[in-house]
Amino acid sequence: MSDFDNTNRGALFKNTKRTNDKAPEYNGSLNVDGTDYWISGWIKESKDGNKFFSLSVQPKDGASKPAPKSKPKQEDFDDCDVPF
Repeated sequence: MSDFDNTNRGALFKNTKRTNDKAPEYNGSLNVDGTDYWISGWIKESKDGNKFFSLSVQPKDGASKPAPKSKPKQEDFDDCDVPF
């Protein structure tokens, strides 16, 4: 076991096994509040020519991500009494 605390830290490394243009250019791991994640990065360029990293983060344990919150529909409010 390491004496170094990796909590809230991560690292990206050049992806030397990149097989196609859509594969990440960089990959690594990240820890947030004690939970480990895989992190992938691509170098992109904005419309005005500035380079930046585009990132993707996935849980290491393979857990699925939570379903997105749905917005209420108008009919959900049709029978509500408004007090003013």
